[in-house]
Amino acid sequence: MADEFRPPATDDEWRAYHDIRRHVLFERRGRGALYDPNRPDEHLATNHPHIFLHDREPVGVIRVDIAGDTAIFRLVAIREPLQRRGYGRRMLESAEGFAIAEGAVRVESHVAVDAVGFYERCGFRCVEPPRAGAQTVLMTKPLAAR
Repeated sequence: MADEFRPPATDDEWRAYHDIRRHVLFERRGRGALYDPNRPDEHLATNHPHIFLHDREPVGVIRVDIAGDTAIFRLVAIREPLQRRGYGRRMLESAEGFAIAEGAVRVESHVAVDAVGFYERCGFRCVEPPRAGAQTVLMTKPLAAR
């Protein structure tokens, strides 16, 4: 049982990357029509799409954007039937390792309000309390060199 964290390398992996993001982050939230897999920012030199595989099967996705010494975790998602099994924590740990290797000393993420508890258990802290009616909250975490 091996985990892999890397950029999507094949058409099938890119398809899985977009399918997971579209379903978990857009369709489940009633915003499926807003998802655009062809956004140019997916391919900027500072933005790094990654897929998390377990036993070669796509489990989750994340994009790690590097802005100076800060890594920004964007559109983080684990396939719905595989949530709450430790994959999200392992994927975040892998993303943190990638961010450190890229020179980041902290990570930020705009986190869905219903995922704040998970991120807190992973060492993130809210920058400020969620506002009434907010869908996301900015969270941050310092990164220690490994």
